[in-house]
Amino acid sequence: MNGLEWRASLALSMLYGLRMLGLFIILPVFAVYAERLPGGDNRILIGIAIGIYGLTQAILQIPFGWASDRFGRKPVMYFGLLLFAVGSFVAASATDIWLVILGRTIQGAGAISAVVIALTADLTRDSQRSKAMAIIGSTIGIAFALSLVAGPPLNAAIGISGIFALTGVLALLALGVVRFLVPEPPAPAIDGVAGPGQDRRPVRGRFWTDLKAVFAVGELRRLNFGVLVLHALLTALFLVVPVALRDAGMAVADHWHVYWPAMLASFVALVPAIGYAEGRQRLKQVFLASIVLTLGSLGGFLLTLDSVPGTALALAAFFIGFNVLEALLPSLVSRFAPSPLRGTAIGVYSSIQFLGIFLGGALGGILAQTLGLGAVLWFGVLLTAAWLAIAAGMRSPGRTADAREADGSAAPDAHPTKA
Repeated sequence: MNGLEWRASLALSMLYGLRMLGLFIILPVFAVYAERLPGGDNRILIGIAIGIYGLTQAILQIPFGWASDRFGRKPVMYFGLLLFAVGSFVAASATDIWLVILGRTIQGAGAISAVVIALTADLTRDSQRSKAMAIIGSTIGIAFALSLVAGPPLNAAIGISGIFALTGVLALLALGVVRFLVPEPPAPAIDGVAGPGQDRRPVRGRFWTDLKAVFAVGELRRLNFGVLVLHALLTALFLVVPVALRDAGMAVADHWHVYWPAMLASFVALVPAIGYAEGRQRLKQVFLASIVLTLGSLGGFLLTLDSVPGTALALAAFFIGFNVLEALLPSLVSRFAPSPLRGTAIGVYSSIQFLGIFLGGALGGILAQTLGLGAVLWFGVLLTAAWLAIAAGMRSPGRTADAREADGSAAPDAHPTKA
């Protein structure tokens, strides 16, 4: 990676990390402590409160990504971060579960994930993009790990309201990261069509035409289904794991003893996995292996749900698969997407990602309330098995254009726009 790619990757990962810390920090405590709020004794409402953020994200990621193709990445980032901050402060002032749901809805309206990923893709070469996505993914993982450790003591010290207020402050700090640390997008193309490394702002397509072009790419449809499943699993698991650990006799304040080693194991595994996938041109193989590992981890949960050590091992396996997939999925989307529509394509991807968060929370809450925690895990097994079957037919992205240029290969570009 060159200097610009390092700067872009680190600054955007800091932005993403600050924002995702604000999102994740309620996960390890909300399902247990929401019972103190009026209306919080209903697991369906708890699931909606956790997942509604994903629904508004799902609705708005595509318009935000499309707008960033036309009006620039940074202006859209500023607007989204301000919305996220407003929603955080609304949730902080909530006196019942319904106002928390309203605040989470407004938080989700700050749908800038697609814009951040699109800007990362703009500022990195194909051959380095998975590394940049892995850096961002690692920062997300670090934010997630910090939230798992910090959530319980913060809840004890400042309560759920204080945690939501903290997320608003983090969103305001992220505005400064965008202004002062994130590199400016390169100058727009003169002819109105973005070339390699150029800002996509001048492209003048129509929204529905662009959206249709993105949905026409078969490989993107496979990847979009995958991110739906991956984030539905993540949300649903955190309706199960905190309660299972508590019921197995572990105090909530001690849950970080399980979460932190699991996240650490996933970080250790991430670097060689991504290095092998990129260096040996084995992206598809590593991708499928990570889905298999995720499926296996769910089986592990089913077998050991009443055991703290067993749950810890299953959680470590899940996070290894999750973090590798979290790095590979957006990199693959950026490779298969038509270049002038990259922001729109990643907007679709991010919308479906957050739809997964909503579905995992809502359906997981319904299943937990009506059929028990085991039903949530079986739901995850069925979804992941379907994903594996669909992903098996994915076309390998092949070698990057940068790698072929370096060795003088005349092979065609590995950016199919149809499948």
